[in-house]
Amino acid sequence: MIAALATAVGTLGVAGVTAHADLLVEDSTLGFLETGHGDLLFWMRAFNCCECGGPVSIGSTADRVLHSRRLGRVTFTWGVRVCRNVSSPATNIEAVLKESGPDYEDFSYEQPTGGSQTDVYLVTLNYRGETYEVVVKFQPPNGDNFALEPYLHEYVADRTNIPVPRILVFKEEPEQNVPPYFVTERMEGDSLSDKFDSLDADLRSRIMTQVGAILGELHSTIAFEGFGYFGLENDRLVVESLTWDWREFFDDLTRGHLNRLETTPFADLTKPAGQAIDQAIDSIPTTATPRLVHDDFRPANLMYDDEADQPITAVLDWQNALAGHPEYNVAQTEFLFIDSVFRDPEVRSSLREQLHEGYREFHEFPIDDGYERRRPLYQLSTLLWRMAGFERAFSDAGGLAEARAKAYYREQFEHLVSALPD
Repeated sequence: MIAALATAVGTLGVAGVTAHADLLVEDSTLGFLETGHGDLLFWMRAFNCCECGGPVSIGSTADRVLHSRRLGRVTFTWGVRVCRNVSSPATNIEAVLKESGPDYEDFSYEQPTGGSQTDVYLVTLNYRGETYEVVVKFQPPNGDNFALEPYLHEYVADRTNIPVPRILVFKEEPEQNVPPYFVTERMEGDSLSDKFDSLDADLRSRIMTQVGAILGELHSTIAFEGFGYFGLENDRLVVESLTWDWREFFDDLTRGHLNRLETTPFADLTKPAGQAIDQAIDSIPTTATPRLVHDDFRPANLMYDDEADQPITAVLDWQNALAGHPEYNVAQTEFLFIDSVFRDPEVRSSLREQLHEGYREFHEFPIDDGYERRRPLYQLSTLLWRMAGFERAFSDAGGLAEARAKAYYREQFEHLVSALPD
């Protein structure tokens, strides 16, 4: 292996390179081999870790690249200095347990089904014949403001009766060589992802009523001084780049989704979507009471127990929460739980009634006149968000499933655009 690397390096005429065996990756696909300041640097398209078999991607750059050449498929070793923080989930979880965990004899882990969280692990610990579970979440590579999510967990749990996992440990600067992380309690139940439409009618009805009650409580309990995204300042929750104009903030949010379409299979819809938004944006009110909006409130982020009186046992993934108009959150929920899931008009109507009934336990609804007129635009914004994340969401889907989803997204797009107010 070392010899194979030395041969490859020698072919490029790079002198003074030492191969190390600190980290090992097998069966790798190299894009370029680059050198600069005497260090061997790799730009990787894709490769698999030999310890866990999972996909890893890294990039390293030099201040000055002397030259670069394409290489074929090789097996190689390299030192820690070249690739920082490449380790397996098992190694990272073990480090977390060593730093912050309770006593244990052995552990196992798995990733949750559904959703798009690639840095979340369900960990089962065994100790003296007892088994207990926790959830470990690591900061993703692009996870700016990672401290916000554990803060919001506690913030919501302290102010509402919404079932939110409590934070057991949060390490923004771990002593171990792992990314920042937090550990939560493992809530009872199963993920609602990909299951909601297959549940029996009575359970679906109970879930929708509770979904409405959760949103109503969230929107009646917590308010803010303006609209915007959240941040932390001196360990306080603040609204960053605050605006008092809801229409302005919603327009910026929606066009952010729209701009991301250009690199997706829906790039051809960018122009008609922009024209549709221009046509309908004046229907959105400028003023409202800013409330805490869970901007990723969908079945994949709920846990449920079909035998419980209140079937929803946990609301997860608060990192995208923002201060917004509550009717936007209700319209999103109607789309993600009802309108994009069920085609039968009677089923849609019944579930919508259950949602609104639960919501009214805590908050008046509709919040303002004209909600049904504005709903298609709120839902179009949500659909654009889903389209922007399409490739990530369907990366493991088969060709037929992906093709069907693309067609259905386009069908939804045409329907919502045709329903927009003039």
